[in-house]
Amino acid sequence: MSCSSGSGQGRSDDFSVFVLASDLGIDARPFLDQHNNNEHDDEEEEDQWHDCSNEDFSDLESLQILRVGGFDKSSNRILRIVGKYFPAPVVSAERLKKYVFQKIVNELPEGPFCIVYMHSTVHKEDNSPGMTILRWIYEGLPSIVKDRLQVVYFVHPGLRSRLVLATLGRFFLSGGVYWKIKYISRLQYLWEYVRKEEIEVPEFVKDHDDVLENRPLTDYGIEPDPMHLSEIPAMAGSYSFGRHEDRWASREYTT
Repeated sequence: MSCSSGSGQGRSDDFSVFVLASDLGIDARPFLDQHNNNEHDDEEEEDQWHDCSNEDFSDLESLQILRVGGFDKSSNRILRIVGKYFPAPVVSAERLKKYVFQKIVNELPEGPFCIVYMHSTVHKEDNSPGMTILRWIYEGLPSIVKDRLQVVYFVHPGLRSRLVLATLGRFFLSGGVYWKIKYISRLQYLWEYVRKEEIEVPEFVKDHDDVLENRPLTDYGIEPDPMHLSEIPAMAGSYSFGRHEDRWASREYTT
């Protein structure tokens, strides 16, 4: 409902009014001013989006944290992210954001794309920038880029990652990207969406996949043999101790 209002003193300023169920009128001008400010901020973000093309990221490029590959089976260009390669303690959030922006501008300028994120053997202190920083980077992307992102393949998610995303993901991640995440517990399931020749998988990711295949409880944070005792060769029977028949035999020799 809209209405115009003027005071008894002859003031004739027109402004919008929201009429609530309690018949209370709220001046909407502060909200309109805020909306205008948000539009101005969006324009500044658009400028920042293109303001990183001349910065040198050769050090990060050499680490191969982000790498554009082929296509998944839905014809989405692949952006591979290897979490283990990211040196979180020495790279600032601002620089990481600019690097991601430059990568997309230069190598993914148009068309739909997907993200294959490899979480294998990632340590929070060494390799994770934090969910709030990741959200800040994602929210800084232009809406057209967010729409182009079709799916996020989350390879080797640990129990902690699953719990954090299941409980807090909806609050820290935009609804759009939250519902685009596909959990991939084994590489064999990734091949249902991506052909092997379309993406390069680091050897340590393959090795970690083999470990999970042989010890599936590791997926749930349970290490059944933390000391790797099962790998110690069994002792020969002649060196067994504590057997009842051995004790009885020794007693016969002493009598």
